[in-house]
Amino acid sequence: MGKRLAKKVMLIGWDAADWKVIHPLLDAGLMPTLEKLINQGSMGNLATLDPPLSPMLWTSIATGKRPYKHGILGFTEPDPGGKGIRPVYNTGRKVKAIWNILTQHNLRTHVIGWWPSHPAEPINGVAVSNFYQKTRSPIDKPWPMMPGTVHPPEMEELMGKLRVHSGEITQHHLLPFVPDAAKVDQGKDRRLAALTKILADAASIQSAATYLAEQQDWDFLAVYFDAIDHFCHGFMKFHPPQMPGVPNEMFALYKDVVSSAYRFHDMMLERMLELAGPDTTVMLISDHGFHPDHLRPKSLPKEPAAPALEHSPYGIFVLKGPGVRKDERIYGASVLDITPTLLTLFGLPVASDMDGKVIVGAFEDEQTLEVIPSWEAIPGPCGMHPPDLQQDAYADQEAMEQLIELGYVERPDENVEKAIRNTLNENDYYLARAYIDGRLVGEAIPILERLFRENPEQTRYGMRLARCYQSAGKISECRAVVEKIKAASEKLTPGLRILEGSLLLSENKPKLALEEFTAAEQAAPRMPKLNLQIGRGYTMLRQWEDASRAFQKELALDPESAPSWHGLGLAQLRGGLPEQAVESLLQSVGLIYHFPFAHHHLGEALHAMGEYERSAEAFEVALRMAPGLNRSRQWLERLYRDHLNQPEKAVAVSGAIAENVQGVITVVSGLPRSGTSMMMQMLGEGGMSLFTDEVRTPDESNPRGYYEHEAVKALMRNKEFLHQAQGKAVKVISQLLEHLPARYAYRVIFMERELNEVLHSQHTMLLRQGKAKEEAMPLRLVSAFQQSLEKTRKWLPAQKNIEVLYVKHADVVADPLAQATRISDFLKQPLNIQAMAAVVEPSLHRQKSGV
Repeated sequence: MGKRLAKKVMLIGWDAADWKVIHPLLDAGLMPTLEKLINQGSMGNLATLDPPLSPMLWTSIATGKRPYKHGILGFTEPDPGGKGIRPVYNTGRKVKAIWNILTQHNLRTHVIGWWPSHPAEPINGVAVSNFYQKTRSPIDKPWPMMPGTVHPPEMEELMGKLRVHSGEITQHHLLPFVPDAAKVDQGKDRRLAALTKILADAASIQSAATYLAEQQDWDFLAVYFDAIDHFCHGFMKFHPPQMPGVPNEMFALYKDVVSSAYRFHDMMLERMLELAGPDTTVMLISDHGFHPDHLRPKSLPKEPAAPALEHSPYGIFVLKGPGVRKDERIYGASVLDITPTLLTLFGLPVASDMDGKVIVGAFEDEQTLEVIPSWEAIPGPCGMHPPDLQQDAYADQEAMEQLIELGYVERPDENVEKAIRNTLNENDYYLARAYIDGRLVGEAIPILERLFRENPEQTRYGMRLARCYQSAGKISECRAVVEKIKAASEKLTPGLRILEGSLLLSENKPKLALEEFTAAEQAAPRMPKLNLQIGRGYTMLRQWEDASRAFQKELALDPESAPSWHGLGLAQLRGGLPEQAVESLLQSVGLIYHFPFAHHHLGEALHAMGEYERSAEAFEVALRMAPGLNRSRQWLERLYRDHLNQPEKAVAVSGAIAENVQGVITVVSGLPRSGTSMMMQMLGEGGMSLFTDEVRTPDESNPRGYYEHEAVKALMRNKEFLHQAQGKAVKVISQLLEHLPARYAYRVIFMERELNEVLHSQHTMLLRQGKAKEEAMPLRLVSAFQQSLEKTRKWLPAQKNIEVLYVKHADVVADPLAQATRISDFLKQPLNIQAMAAVVEPSLHRQKSGV
C-alpha cells in the first residue's frame, strides 16, 4: 500500500445534479452548505458516458470501468425464473466495486441506496440496497422489506424502522416545493402524489445514511440519492424560463419545485457533513446533468429510455479534505475517474484494466501512483455475491412501476417471451452504444446489424448502425443503410438530412453535405449539433472563417460542446490565429480531458506561438491517451531536436515512432489520371491483395476499373478503416497523403506524369461525364497542381514511416517489365512481374503532351 491520504472518505451521489441549476442558487445564497464545501475544496464538471443511463453510470462510477466490462446494461433484465422482467440487480455485475476492494483490505464500508445494489452484498460493513426505500403498502398496512435488502441480516429490523413512508409526508413538507398546493385538483393532477413519494424516498435514504454515519464505525461511506433526477423528470418542464406550450397556471404552480429540490439536498448535505467531521474527505458527484435551459427537448420520442435525452453530458464533482486543493477548478474529469481517485485516497493501487484515471489536479502534492494489472486477480473474500446466487423469482413491482412512470422503461408486454426479447434487444442496444462510446466501433457493428435486421422498423437502430459504418470507413455499407431508412420514411426529417449530410462528408462531398445541412437548418434552426456538422463541412472545404462562424453558432446554443470548441480551435489554427486557437482548444480539453486530437492540435497551436515547452507537454498528453498517434511523435521529435535542445529525447522519440508502427500498407498515389488505376491493376495481377470496394464501376474513361475504395475519400476526417488495408495496396491521391495516420508504415508508389497529359485526361473525363464544357482545358490548374506536387515531395522525405518509389507513367508504358521489376524489389515481395507487365496496354495511353 502507498501513502494513505484520507483518514475517512464520504462519497455522496446526487443523480442528475447540474451546475447550470446550482450556480444561480449559489449566487443567491440558497445553497450555503454546498458553497462552503466548494470553497474548502476543488470542483469541476464530471463528464458522463453514453448511454447516460443511471444504473450503468453508477456502476461505472463504482468500478472505474465501462459497461461492457462491468456487465450492467440497462434498467431492467429478464427474471432468472423466466417469469417476466424485473429491475436490474447487481448480480449481473462482473467486476469488483470500490467497496469490494476496500473489504479486501479490512476497511469498514457502508453503502446506502446505490443503483443497482440489490441484493445487498456481504461487505465488511452495512449494505442497504436500492430497494430499501420503495413503498409497497398503504401506511396502515405492514411494510416488509424485500429479502436481501440489508446486510447483515440482523440489521434488517432496525433499518426498516428508519424508513419514511410516503403517507408520513404532510402539507408542511410539500408547501416549500409548491406554495399553492391547495389549488391543485388532485383528482386530475397526480403530481403532488409523485412529489410526496420522491420526498419520502429521499428522506428514507437520508435516515439510513445519517444513522450509519453516526452510530457505526466506518472508513468509507457511500450514499446515493436519486431524488434530483426524479424531481427534474417530473417538474423541469415548469422550471424557469417558461417554455412554449406550458400553461401559465401550471407554470405558476410548479416553477419552484426543482430549485426547492436542490435546496432540500443542501439541507441534507449539511447534516451529512456534520456527522462526517472536519477530518473526513468528502466527495460529492453526479452521474450526468439535466438540461434546465433551451437545450431541454420540447418532446420525447416514443422509445425506451427516452427521458435520458433530457440528461446533459456533465455532472458535478466536488472534493474536500486534507491534502485537497482549496477553491480550485478541476478540468477534464470523468465518471470513470471516481474509483481510481478513491483508491488513491486510501493509498491503494489503481488497476490498469480500469478505464478511468486519478484526478491528480485535485491534490496539493504530486502523487506517486502505484499500478497493478487488475483487482480481479487479487484473491480473498471481497464481499461480492457468489456467481451462482439465485434470487427470489418475483419481480419488485413497486420499483418496476416507478421506472415505468418515469418513462425509462415501457410496461412489459403481457406476452412474457416478447417482453424478455424486447428487454434483451434494448440492453444489447445500450451495450452497442457503450462500445461506441469506448471507441470500440467494431464490437458494436455486429450487435447493431442483428438488431436492425430483426427490427427494421426501429429507425434508431439503423441510424446508429449507419454512423458506426461511417466511423469504420465502411461507406458503401453506410450508404445502403441510409437509403433503406430513407425509403421507409414518409419524409426527410431534419435528423435524416443530418445523417445524409454526414455521410456525404464521408464520401468527400462537402458541398452537397452543406446543402443537406442547410435544409435541416431551415426546418429546425436550433437543432443541437447541426452547426457542428456545418462547421465540419466548411473545415473540409478549408473555408476557415465560415467554419469558425458555424462552430460559434453551435457554442452559442451549447457552450459545453467539447467537439465544437475543438472544431473552432482547429479552424482558428488553420486560419492563422494560434492565440485564439489555444483558448478554444483549452476549453475543449477542459470539458473532455480524454480528447487526444484536441491535445495534439493544442500542441500545434502552442508551437505556432513559440511556446515550445507547453507544446511538447500537449503532444506528450496526446500520446499518453493515444500511444499510436505517431503524428504527435513527429512533432515532438522536431521540438526536442530543433527548439528544446534535447537531442537524446529526439532520438528516443524517433525510435518510438518505429516501435509504434502497427503494420505496412502499400499506397499507390499521384495526381488523378496519372496512372494510379493502371498501377493498382498491375499490383493485383502481380499477386498483391488490393483494398478496393468496386463501388466505382469501369467506364469509358477507365474501362478496366478505378480500383478505389470509397472510404479513402474521407481520409481527412476518418482514418479508422485503414487497419483493413494492412498488407494490401490502396489508392490514395497525392493531395490526401498528408492525412495518412502515422501509426502505420507505408510504401508509396508515386506515379508521375506530364502535367499537360494529366490535365487533358482529367478534362476529357469530365467532358464524358457532362461536368465540363467543350472548350480549352483550364491550364490555370497547372500552377496549382505543381505547387501541390512540390509540397508533397518536400513532405514525404520527412516522414520516417514512409518509403517512396517514384515511377514515371511514360516509363511504365515504354518498358513495363523493367518497371515491374523495380516495383517488386521496392515492395520486397516476389510479385509476378510478367503478369504485371502484361497489364500495360499502350493504346490506353491516349492523352499525350501537346495533344
